[in-house]
Amino acid sequence: MNMSGSGHTLSDVALDITVECMDDRGIRHEIDTVLGYRSSDPFAVAMTFVTGEGNLVWTFGRDLLMRGTETPTGDGDVHVSPAIGLSGRAMVSIELSSPDGHLVLLARASDVDDFLARTVAIVAPGTESDFFDADLLISQVLAS
Repeated sequence: MNMSGSGHTLSDVALDITVECMDDRGIRHEIDTVLGYRSSDPFAVAMTFVTGEGNLVWTFGRDLLMRGTETPTGDGDVHVSPAIGLSGRAMVSIELSSPDGHLVLLARASDVDDFLARTVAIVAPGTESDFFDADLLISQVLAS
């Protein structure tokens, strides 16, 4: 699911990274990005693109990112897979699709692994339900 907004999200884990992408003309771009994780939303990670026009946030499953570092994974609007960069460096490919377009990003595998290790130190895989507050979610949905 993708969500746009501005401002900063409070995170238990936040890691500033730079991702690479190519535009339609084949020109390489670097994009400042923040990977974020909150134990109050233990199943999800947020990828925030920092732009001059405000931040753009994509939220998707932490398990998708974890599995995608090892093997191509994903259905729908987010696909993650291991990749090799032009320099031969281990990378993680993150493909984002929406009605507005398609973007393939490359993040350093070491950055993604570091981020995931920090999330696992807070919420171990398989224990997410212990941290998820379904009553709070229901009250927030009903209040909107």
